[in-house]
Amino acid sequence: QVQLVESGGGLVQAGGSLRLSCLASGPPFSTYHMGWFRQAPGKEREFVVAISRSGGTTYYADSVKGRFTISRDNAKNTVYLQMNSLKSEDTAVYYCAADRTWGRVISGTGGGMDYWGKGTLVTVSS
Repeated sequence: QVQLVESGGGLVQAGGSLRLSCLASGPPFSTYHMGWFRQAPGKEREFVVAISRSGGTTYYADSVKGRFTISRDNAKNTVYLQMNSLKSEDTAVYYCAADRTWGRVISGTGGGMDYWGKGTLVTVSS
Protein backbone atom coordinates (compact mmCIF):
# COMPACT_ATOMS: atom_id res chain seq x y z
CA GLN A 1 0.00 0.00 0.00
CA VAL A 2 1.44 3.36 -1.06
CA GLN A 3 0.48 6.52 0.78
CA LEU A 4 0.88 9.82 -1.08
CA VAL A 5 0.78 13.23 0.57
CA GLU A 6 0.86 16.41 -1.49
CA SER A 7 2.00 19.77 -0.20
CA GLY A 8 2.96 23.19 -1.48
CA GLY A 9 -0.34 24.49 -2.74
CA GLY A 10 -1.58 27.97 -1.99
CA LEU A 11 -2.63 31.31 -3.38
CA VAL A 12 -0.42 32.98 -5.96
CA GLN A 13 -0.82 35.83 -8.39
CA ALA A 14 -0.92 35.21 -12.10
CA GLY A 15 2.61 35.00 -13.46
CA GLY A 16 3.92 33.66 -10.19
CA SER A 17 5.38 30.29 -9.25
CA LEU A 18 4.72 27.43 -6.87
CA ARG A 19 6.41 24.11 -6.22
CA LEU A 20 4.32 21.16 -5.25
CA SER A 21 5.73 18.11 -3.53
CA CYS A 22 4.35 14.61 -3.16
CA LEU A 23 5.86 12.40 -0.49
CA ALA A 24 5.35 8.67 -0.83
CA SER A 25 5.55 5.99 1.80
CA GLY A 26 5.16 2.25 1.53
CA PRO A 27 6.57 -0.05 -1.17
CA PRO A 28 9.71 1.05 -3.03
CA PHE A 29 9.00 4.44 -4.56
CA SER A 30 11.34 3.76 -7.45
CA THR A 31 9.08 1.00 -8.75
CA TYR A 32 6.27 3.43 -9.53
CA HIS A 33 5.69 5.84 -12.36
CA MET A 34 4.25 9.07 -11.00
CA GLY A 35 1.78 11.55 -12.35
CA TRP A 36 0.23 14.87 -11.46
CA PHE A 37 -3.42 15.50 -12.23
CA ARG A 38 -5.71 18.39 -11.47
CA GLN A 39 -9.37 19.08 -11.11
CA ALA A 40 -10.84 22.54 -11.39
CA PRO A 41 -14.24 23.38 -9.90
CA GLY A 42 -17.02 21.95 -12.03
CA LYS A 43 -14.61 20.23 -14.38
CA GLU A 44 -13.38 16.72 -14.96
CA ARG A 45 -10.03 15.66 -13.58
CA GLU A 46 -7.28 16.08 -16.18
CA PHE A 47 -3.75 14.86 -16.73
CA VAL A 48 -0.96 17.37 -16.15
CA VAL A 49 2.38 15.58 -16.31
CA ALA A 50 4.02 12.21 -15.70
CA ILE A 51 7.48 10.92 -14.90
CA SER A 52 8.84 7.43 -15.29
CA ARG A 53 10.26 5.31 -12.49
CA SER A 54 13.84 6.38 -13.12
CA GLY A 55 12.95 9.96 -13.98
CA GLY A 56 14.36 9.52 -17.46
CA THR A 57 11.08 10.03 -19.29
CA THR A 58 8.55 12.78 -18.81
CA TYR A 59 5.30 13.57 -20.56
CA TYR A 60 3.43 16.87 -20.36
CA ALA A 61 -0.03 18.04 -21.23
CA ASP A 62 0.11 20.70 -23.94
CA SER A 63 -1.47 23.22 -21.60
CA VAL A 64 1.53 23.20 -19.24
CA LYS A 65 4.47 22.57 -21.58
CA GLY A 66 7.20 25.12 -21.09
CA ARG A 67 5.73 26.31 -17.79
CA PHE A 68 5.67 23.25 -15.52
CA THR A 69 8.52 20.88 -14.72
CA ILE A 70 8.24 17.51 -13.04
CA SER A 71 11.12 15.86 -11.23
CA ARG A 72 11.63 13.14 -8.67
CA ASP A 73 14.12 12.20 -6.01
CA ASN A 74 13.90 8.48 -5.40
CA ALA A 75 16.20 8.72 -2.39
CA LYS A 76 13.67 11.05 -0.76
CA ASN A 77 10.56 9.24 -2.02
CA THR A 78 9.34 12.53 -3.43
CA VAL A 79 8.08 13.85 -6.74
CA TYR A 80 7.99 17.58 -7.42
CA LEU A 81 6.02 19.85 -9.71
CA GLN A 82 7.58 23.23 -10.37
CA MET A 83 4.93 25.55 -11.76
CA ASN A 84 5.98 28.82 -13.34
CA SER A 85 4.10 31.54 -15.22
CA LEU A 86 0.90 30.47 -13.54
CA LYS A 87 -2.41 31.43 -15.09
CA SER A 88 -5.88 31.70 -13.62
CA GLU A 89 -6.86 28.59 -15.55
CA ASP A 90 -4.29 26.60 -13.56
CA THR A 91 -6.49 27.00 -10.49
CA ALA A 92 -7.42 23.51 -9.34
CA VAL A 93 -6.84 20.82 -6.77
CA TYR A 94 -3.65 19.05 -7.75
CA TYR A 95 -3.27 15.34 -7.09
CA CYS A 96 -0.30 13.07 -7.38
CA ALA A 97 -0.80 9.46 -8.29
CA ALA A 98 1.31 6.34 -8.63
CA ASP A 99 1.11 3.31 -10.86
CA ARG A 100 3.42 0.63 -12.17
CA THR A 101 1.90 0.83 -15.65
CA TRP A 102 3.05 3.82 -17.72
CA GLY A 103 0.02 3.72 -19.97
CA ARG A 104 -2.32 4.31 -17.04
CA VAL A 105 -0.29 7.27 -15.83
CA ILE A 106 -0.49 9.17 -19.12
CA SER A 107 -4.05 8.34 -19.98
CA GLY A 108 -6.63 11.11 -19.71
CA THR A 109 -8.03 11.34 -16.23
CA GLY A 110 -5.82 8.70 -14.62
CA GLY A 111 -8.71 6.36 -14.06
CA GLY A 112 -7.56 3.00 -12.78
CA MET A 113 -4.31 4.25 -11.30
CA ASP A 114 -3.27 2.38 -8.21
CA TYR A 115 -2.74 5.12 -5.64
CA TRP A 116 -3.78 8.73 -5.15
CA GLY A 117 -3.04 11.50 -2.72
CA LYS A 118 -5.75 13.70 -1.25
CA GLY A 119 -4.71 16.74 -3.22
CA THR A 120 -3.47 20.25 -2.61
CA LEU A 121 -5.31 23.38 -3.71
CA VAL A 122 -3.64 25.85 -6.05
CA THR A 123 -5.41 29.16 -6.55
CA VAL A 124 -4.10 31.64 -9.10
CA SER A 125 -5.51 35.13 -8.84
CA SER A 126 -5.65 37.33 -11.91
